[in-house]
Amino acid sequence: MPRVLLLATGDTIAYRQHSGRPAIATAAELLVAAGVPAVDVRAEDVMAEPSWDTSPATMLSLARRVRTALADDGFDGVVVTHGIDTLEETAFLTDLIVGRAAARGGVVFTGAAHCLDEPASDGPGNLASALTAAAHPTTRGLGTLVCFNRELHAARWATLTDTTEPSAFSSAPHPLLGRVTPTGDVTITATPPARPPQAEGMPESDVALIKTYPGITPALLTTAADAGARGIVLEGTGAGNVPVELFTTISELTEWDIPVVLASRARTHPTALDHAHEGTGLATKVGAISARGLTPAHARIALMVALGSGGVAAVREWFGRL
Repeated sequence: MPRVLLLATGDTIAYRQHSGRPAIATAAELLVAAGVPAVDVRAEDVMAEPSWDTSPATMLSLARRVRTALADDGFDGVVVTHGIDTLEETAFLTDLIVGRAAARGGVVFTGAAHCLDEPASDGPGNLASALTAAAHPTTRGLGTLVCFNRELHAARWATLTDTTEPSAFSSAPHPLLGRVTPTGDVTITATPPARPPQAEGMPESDVALIKTYPGITPALLTTAADAGARGIVLEGTGAGNVPVELFTTISELTEWDIPVVLASRARTHPTALDHAHEGTGLATKVGAISARGLTPAHARIALMVALGSGGVAAVREWFGRL
């Protein structure tokens, strides 16, 4: 029987509002509610902030625990229950940190849009599906997955699109990676993203994410750098462009060895690292680094990890292999 570690961080999937019992269900109680499938599950409760206030330290601690569970503790899979607000960030960080250990078992993040004691609670079903997926041999080596409403999303592609419906996450413009069937099987229906480059060194937690807009002042970028930001992600427009008023500052930050990564506010497919032509990604001509199709939130997580290997040159090389 596959051995799966359940890391429960509380939040909506564990909240009880109406039963008069303790407000947060334990990992063991979640298992009872889910009706554990044919899996040997060890449950661990993890102290964590609410998802909307999750710290980089907590995210990194969870990612390292997942890696240790697979690499050193002999588990065949790991499931993490997490609040949906920042689930995509923690899941992607885990995907980057777990590295080669992903080949040893499935890693699945799940949560819920509705509290545990609500009539429409989706948590128990999501947890049962996640446990099934983590234990299934087909998910071994795929990297970190996100499981909601029986749908399996690659962490690199998963974005929160709805906070009220069971299908809270989407992979668009990429395909859904697979599904957990009602009979307890797992089917993979798309090619997963390539495994990311190995994380090196300590990830940098102080990375700014700035949404650009017409008329933005370059002082926002220099203020972030002056406040200690080791890197900056800019959320550009659909084509990944930012106002030309920022070009000089981007060039200066690059010279100061502070990487500036350029993402798009729209969902895009990956492009070549420094692909730039008239009307698209022009800031890469003055030193910005392409986010390679990552969302701004995912690009920030990637930059945190990439900075563990060094400054602008190392980050540019790391994103080139992403």
